[in-house]
Amino acid sequence: MATGISVYLANKLLDHVCRNMPYTPPTTVYFQAHTGQPGANMTSNVATGTSRVACSFAAASSGQIELDNTPEVTLAGTQTISHGSFWDASSGGNPLWSAEATVAKGGVAGDIIRVTTAPLGFTPIAS
Repeated sequence: MATGISVYLANKLLDHVCRNMPYTPPTTVYFQAHTGQPGANMTSNVATGTSRVACSFAAASSGQIELDNTPEVTLAGTQTISHGSFWDASSGGNPLWSAEATVAKGGVAGDIIRVTTAPLGFTPIAS
């Protein structure tokens, strides 16, 4: 799969739920912009000159969670943002998940790209 939950996060959640292994979630989740597929380690195609930006989330509902802020990425040069990844640290750290943008957004140095949606869910939910 080109985008999705990271092996790191999947293993942490499964060990926490099924093996009673402690997992300390990050105090802040950070968004990183990408100009193409982030890859399994989420380190490919990182948008040049961009920094990770803090995200906040609304309470989970129906097995899904959504952003409740609008992270902004300032472009350092001409590029098109087509993907994003989410991390447990502002630099370094562990990748949590990645997603493809609904619409790729391009711009030049100084332009701001706003992240307005970034749902993450566990599916299917039993009904």
